[in-house]
Parts: sequence; C-alpha cells; structure tokens
Amino acid sequence: MSPWLFLLPGLAVVVAFDLYPFLTTVHKAFTDARTLAPGDWVGLRNFRDMLDDEQFWVALRNSGLYVLLVVPFTVLLPLLLALLVEKRLPGVTFFRSAFYTPVVASVVVVSLIWGWMLDDRGLVNGILRFLGAGPVAFLGDEWLLLFSAMALTVWKGLGYYMIVYLAALGNVPRELHEAAAVDGAGALRRFASVTVPAVRSTMVLVGALSSVAAFKVFSEVYLLAGPTGGPAGQDTTLVMLVQRTGTGLNGRVGYASALSLVVFAVALLLMLLVLRADRREGTS
Repeated sequence: MSPWLFLLPGLAVVVAFDLYPFLTTVHKAFTDARTLAPGDWVGLRNFRDMLDDEQFWVALRNSGLYVLLVVPFTVLLPLLLALLVEKRLPGVTFFRSAFYTPVVASVVVVSLIWGWMLDDRGLVNGILRFLGAGPVAFLGDEWLLLFSAMALTVWKGLGYYMIVYLAALGNVPRELHEAAAVDGAGALRRFASVTVPAVRSTMVLVGALSSVAAFKVFSEVYLLAGPTGGPAGQDTTLVMLVQRTGTGLNGRVGYASALSLVVFAVALLLMLLVLRADRREGTS
C-alpha cells in the first residue's frame, strides 16, 4: 500500500478538481439545469438547440479562425526568433529576456495595455494621426478587433515557444550544418534541409499546444472586446459563450455544459489530427 499512500494526495487533487467536475459537466450537458436549480434530464436537446443558435455559429467561426490564423505564426515565428537568439553574441541574454518578458506578464495586464494602445485616443492611433492616416477603429470594428486579439495572442506566446525551440536547437548536431555549408548550401537551404527536419517533432508539439490554446482563447478577446463580445457580439468565442451562458442567477448551466463538451471534443480532435499528421509524415 505504500506506493498508493504516496500517490493519494495527488490523486485526491486530480479527482476533486479535474475528474469530478468533468463528469459533472458531462451529466449536466444532458439536463436543463440552471444556476439555482438542478434541472431535469432532457437528452440531446441542448445539442439540438446549438444548431439553431446563431450565436453558437458565430463563436465557432471565431474560434476556428483563431486556430487557422494564429497557429501558423506561433509555429514559425518562435522558430525564427530562436535561430536569431541562439548565437553566442554579446548582449544576446538581454534579448532573450526581453522576448520572454510578455510570457511572465499577466494576460490581464498585457491585454489592458494593448487596449489602451489600440483605443481611438491611444498610442497607435496617435502615431497614425501624426502620419496623416487618421484614426483606425481597432476596437470598434468586428474584424479589426478579432485580428488585434490574434496579434496579442501571438505576441504573448512568442517567448514561451522560443524557449521550447531553443532547447530543440541545442540538440541539432553542428556537423550537419557544417556538412551542408561545405556542399554549398546557403542559409535558407540549411534551414529547410537541416533545421526544420531536426526540430520537426518540436514543431508538432508547438502546433498541438497552440491549436488547443487558440481554440480555447478567452482572456484576450474578452478584455479587448468586453463582456458583450465586441460589436453586436460578433467577436464572441466559444469559451466566452460558455461563460456568458452559464453564469448569473439565471445561467443556463445545462446548455453551457453542452457547449463545454463541444469545446473539449474539438480541442481533442485538433490535437489528434496534428499528431496523426505527424505520424503519417514520419512513416512516409
């Protein structure tokens, strides 16, 4: 029993704060539970209601666009950044720290700073006025607001994934680059033929992590767009819809639980697709 006694504290935390809430959410997804009422069993009605919920399709579109547009940048840009700062040059430690600073900063603080900068009277529009370009409604236009939140997500995650790539680049044999250089390969050729194949597994890991994180995005959009989800709620994401639907004294907990299951299923599917694509490429 000794091994189980050592595992008991950790297992108790997992069961209490992960497994039990997950099973409770699965059960409530098939009920019409409210915040102050347990509700009755309604079967698949919550999932059928999603098909007729226009706000659900808007949120699904925004979350899907987030994955499609954010993931490529969070896979490639940190790799290029890691290649720049991996060299042992004077002052490179300062740049590594500077690039990593947004990671340790609170997402709330960073989002508020970006909101002030992108405001009609903020720094960015002040520079545009000075250049004669006029103010741009970054936070008032449906698409500009969503793209601004995407840029914030990419910028904040660059330093974290840069560190991941730095660890992978440290394991790439220098002899491969030297042999490619002797054969006359330029920098771009060495990047495509040596660096990318050597860190491919890390790129898959970054792609899987960033895909799930992008699909479950909440804080950046919520703080830039506000609780209403931007103009007419057109910038709402799925997690924002879960929060809005399931909170309050009259919150539809059953419907919000069903939405949570959809978020979980799609995030799991994204990760499996990335891993399957990597396995298929590795066996071809």
